[in-house]
Amino acid sequence: MNRIDISADLSFSRIIYGMWRLGDDSDTSVAHVQAKIEACLAQGITTMDQADIYGGYEAEEVLGNTLKAAPALKDQIEIVTKCDIVAPAGRYSDARVKYYDTSRAHILASVDHSLRLMNIDKIDTLLIHRPDPMMDHHETGAALDEVVASGKVRTVGVSNFKLHDWTLLQSAMKTPLITNQIEVSLAAHQGFTNGDVAYLQERNIPIMAWSPLGGGSLVSGQGNAELRTVMTNVARKNDVDIGAVAVAWLLAHPANIMPVMGTNNVNRIKALSDALKVNMSREMWFELYTAARGTEVP
Repeated sequence: MNRIDISADLSFSRIIYGMWRLGDDSDTSVAHVQAKIEACLAQGITTMDQADIYGGYEAEEVLGNTLKAAPALKDQIEIVTKCDIVAPAGRYSDARVKYYDTSRAHILASVDHSLRLMNIDKIDTLLIHRPDPMMDHHETGAALDEVVASGKVRTVGVSNFKLHDWTLLQSAMKTPLITNQIEVSLAAHQGFTNGDVAYLQERNIPIMAWSPLGGGSLVSGQGNAELRTVMTNVARKNDVDIGAVAVAWLLAHPANIMPVMGTNNVNRIKALSDALKVNMSREMWFELYTAARGTEVP
């Protein structure tokens, strides 16, 4: 498993395990969660993606219970988590409406919540989860600088930000933003033409890709029949399933895209690295892209 340098002293595994469904599993026991993490580690997948809101604000604690019971795992993984979404659930059940909070008070409180719930001393990367139309970039930027300076967070980044959101926040910060987690897949390929990928690629900023299987649509048999046919042909040639093809398509791009893979099935977790087996030529990449677009490139 290749690794991507995030900062001078931090790197992520090229494939990341997404824990957004961790709290939704019928089995959230320590043993089962540990089995998922160990299945990742066996393939060199060491980076775990969390968010405070996952599982109705419960997924971080599910992970934390396992790290408390098996503390040796802490030194083998990197943890990404996110904040700023306030939804009427969990500790915010009295919220009247879903909203975003990028205030200093909320960011600092969120960091402390995440550290406590996950039973860790430091967050490797903290992301602002969604662009906040009420963001005071000076306050938010200073708060992110503050949590890094405090030693509670190693690096900071964003999620779902557009170019103008990124530059606004970065303009008020001393600490560099180190990643943007955006939706990129064969089912959501607009990032390759709307500037989302190019902006980050130009600055050598690694991209975290959420929903790399298009929310399951790329492997469910629904949706784009032509794309599924092409994916199936590529899968057969490389002796993998079509999900591995979708991931390999992202890995082949020169922008250092890190797919965030989320599944609660241990056997599927064990197969995440099958994407590395796919021999993705440029022509094959465009065959898949053309099928995904529904028309040849101009």
